[in-house]
Amino acid sequence: MAGIKSYSGGLAVRFFLGVFEAAVTPGFALFTSQWYTKREQGTRIGIWFSFNGWAQIFGGFLAYGIAKGARLHGSAIAPWKIVFLVTGLLTMAIGALFLIFMPDNQLNARWLNPLDRRLAIERVRVNQQGIGNKHFKAYQLKEALLDPLTWAFAFYALAADIPNGGISNYFSQLIVSFGYTPEQSLLYGTPGGAIEVVALILCGYYGDRFGNRLLISISGLLVAILGMILIVALPLSNHVGRLIGYYLTQASPTLFVALLSLIATNVAGYTKKTTVAAIYLISYCAGNIIGPQTFRPKDAPRYVPAEITIICCWCACLFDVLFIYGYCRHQNKKKAAFRARPDYLKLENQEWLDLTDKENPEFVYSL
Repeated sequence: MAGIKSYSGGLAVRFFLGVFEAAVTPGFALFTSQWYTKREQGTRIGIWFSFNGWAQIFGGFLAYGIAKGARLHGSAIAPWKIVFLVTGLLTMAIGALFLIFMPDNQLNARWLNPLDRRLAIERVRVNQQGIGNKHFKAYQLKEALLDPLTWAFAFYALAADIPNGGISNYFSQLIVSFGYTPEQSLLYGTPGGAIEVVALILCGYYGDRFGNRLLISISGLLVAILGMILIVALPLSNHVGRLIGYYLTQASPTLFVALLSLIATNVAGYTKKTTVAAIYLISYCAGNIIGPQTFRPKDAPRYVPAEITIICCWCACLFDVLFIYGYCRHQNKKKAAFRARPDYLKLENQEWLDLTDKENPEFVYSL
C-alpha cells in the first residue's frame, strides 16, 4: 500500500490484501476449535479477536505520532505511507513466526512431547468434533447449505457489519463532526479500542463461565445501540456526550464474536465447519462493503440516515440471535429425546468420526 501511485493501483493492492487476509479469522476459529474444549472457546476467541481493539489503540497512537511529527518536522514520504510501512513490516514478521511455530494440529506440535500430544487430543474428545479431517465431503457441504443456522449466522454477519463497515471507515469523520480536528480524531479514537477489548474479554469469560455466550454477549450490542442513540439524539454542540456515544458503539462486536465462537463450537464436521465459516465471513465482507455507502457526503455533519440505518441493523441482529438461541435449545431437546430411546446405541469412539452436528446424536449445542 505504501508504494501505490494511482487509484487503480490502490484498488488492485487492496483487493489482494483482502484475498490474503481472508483466511485469518476463519483459520483462527478453526484452530481454537481444535485445541480448546467447548467451555474454553468463547474466552479464547474473545481474547484473540480483542486484538482488533488493541490494534485500534496502537494504530491510533502510531498515526497520531506520525501525523504530528510530520507536521512539526516534515517527512521524506507521506505520513500515511509511513503508517503502512510500519504496520506492514510488523505483520510480515509476526506472520513468519506464526508459520514457523504454529502446528496445524496437536500431532504436529513440535513443542509437545508424544505423551502431551496424546493428552492434548484426548482433552478435546468432549467437543465431538475430532481434530480436523482434511477430506472434502459433499454431503457435509449440502447439509451446511440447508441448515437454518448457517443462514441465521450469515444474516447476523451481514446486518451487524453494515454498521461496522460504516463506523470503521468513517469513525474519523464522525469524531471530526463532533467538533474535533482530524489530528485529534486519531487520538480520541483510541479509547474505543479499549472499550472493545474490555467488552470482548468480559463477555467471552462470563459467557463460558455461565454457559450462555449469546445472552451475555447481547449486553454488548445493547450498549452499542445506546451509544448510537446518544449520537443521534444529542445536539451537535454536545461534543463530549456524542464522543462517549461513539465509544459505547465499540462494544458491538461482542455478539459477532460470540457467533464466531459458536461456529467453532456448534458446527461439527470439517467440511461443514469450513463452509459455514466461509459463508459467515463472506457475509461479513458484504456488510463492510455496504456500510460505507450509508455515509453520504450530503448528510454531513450529522449523518442521520446512516446512524438510523445502524440502529435498525443492530435491532434486527437482536431478533436473529434470539432465533439462534431458540433453535439450538430446540435441537438439544430433540437430541436428548433421541438418546433416551431404549433402542439407542452409542457408537464407540464416534467423537473422532468427523460427524456433523446434525448426524451425531451425542452432540449438544452450546448457547
